[in-house]
Amino acid sequence: MDLRESELPGIGRKYSLRTRSGEKLVIVVHNDERRDIFHMDADEPDEMRSMVTLDDEEARVVSAIIAGITYKPKFLENQEIALDSLVIEWIRLEPLSKCVGKRIGELDIRKTTGSTILAVVEKDKTKHINPGAEYVFTPGVTLVVAGERIQLNQLKKLLLNGML
Repeated sequence: MDLRESELPGIGRKYSLRTRSGEKLVIVVHNDERRDIFHMDADEPDEMRSMVTLDDEEARVVSAIIAGITYKPKFLENQEIALDSLVIEWIRLEPLSKCVGKRIGELDIRKTTGSTILAVVEKDKTKHINPGAEYVFTPGVTLVVAGERIQLNQLKKLLLNGML
């Protein structure tokens, strides 16, 4: 993890964070207690993928959730060893994702990224466990995926851009 902090004269303070998975977040804490959180594109560092603005109260609630104050996940040590570097993640497909309208087999996901789609949950909560190569991606579905962190980052790029 790489964290950098800088003063923004007349504005507040800026924090830039690069996570272990390669994601980049920029958080600006304004003097008026407002917080802007920017999710930057990993490939184009000056391009913003998304942004959210929180007031002081919202920021404190979000920070309590992230810090584990309201809920602390229980993950047994032997599970961590058994999973080793395997990561299971949920990915929601947005309408602008280039994979929308394409089949799993068409993108050759497992061969291209090394990751696996374990399940798909539709907007109406219909579940497809271990969807086959003929499954067609639609906007708003949530994918349950597994792989190593680098494989999942490649999968996200493939789903969003239609290529690596």
